[in-house]
Amino acid sequence: MAAPSIFERSAAPAVVADAIAEQGYAIIRDMLDADDLARLRGELEPLIDATPAGHEAFMGMRTVRFGRLLARCEQARAMALDPLLLEVVEGVLGTFCVRVQISYTGVMHLLAGETAQVLHRDTGLFPFQSPAPPLICATMWAVTDFTRENGATWLVPGSHLWDEDRSPVESEVVQAEMPAGSVLLYNGAVFHGGGANRSNAARTGCAIQFSLAWLRQEENQYMACPPELARTFPQRLQELIGYDLGAVNLGFVDHKHPNEVLNGTAGDGPGDLGPEALQRREERTNKLRVASWAPMKRKRVRLDTDLVQGGG
Repeated sequence: MAAPSIFERSAAPAVVADAIAEQGYAIIRDMLDADDLARLRGELEPLIDATPAGHEAFMGMRTVRFGRLLARCEQARAMALDPLLLEVVEGVLGTFCVRVQISYTGVMHLLAGETAQVLHRDTGLFPFQSPAPPLICATMWAVTDFTRENGATWLVPGSHLWDEDRSPVESEVVQAEMPAGSVLLYNGAVFHGGGANRSNAARTGCAIQFSLAWLRQEENQYMACPPELARTFPQRLQELIGYDLGAVNLGFVDHKHPNEVLNGTAGDGPGDLGPEALQRREERTNKLRVASWAPMKRKRVRLDTDLVQGGG
């Protein structure tokens, strides 16, 4: 198995994106400094304390989960706008879309004693057979250290390139161990899952997922961040959560540009729904050809956690 793709913050975005294309994932260290990490923990702590753990097995009976991070957490907004992160995401997804978008934000706070999650693909949301072009670039930010003992995310390197009918075995699983402040980026078609927390302390991660802007968002960002809140965001963040055109003539409001409508700058007549920059991006975007189709269901795989713990 290839060595883990671990990079420093000084890494070239294209190199990180290439690693994700090849292995399906990469880790970048020191994406948050000590002050940013302290600010993030301070914002999350009362939210975690106010949220009960567990409501069904797949999500984790001893896991605290909640979303709407961009509405609730200023540090999460800064994380979503990190220049290195966005360049890597564009490198992973940009060939197949005119624009990327934020699809989901959430916290996964694994309490001590949580069991391992079944392995799954985030792309199971959509009716695309594997292998397929990249649809999702997910990021998991380590708020605490991610270790073998406390449930660091399981990954199956290269599984984003597998055929639909192939399932992982224990020897193919690795764990994304990383210090607090790091971020794990992975192709949403990679088999992955939360590990078992065998430690005496909680393991906390923040997920910010990006997808092709012509796909439905997993988390409804227009309700998570309604217009009165979104108007207070930087324009780039407004665009990323969907207050923008997804492509030429895609996503307009009353034949006006959605960002202009949001910010009250739209004129009385139709707006420009095909800006030159967007048209240039569209000309460079690959078109997909649907060659076949078949009934399908989401695949979830449970492995022997002891075997994975020893060999991952």
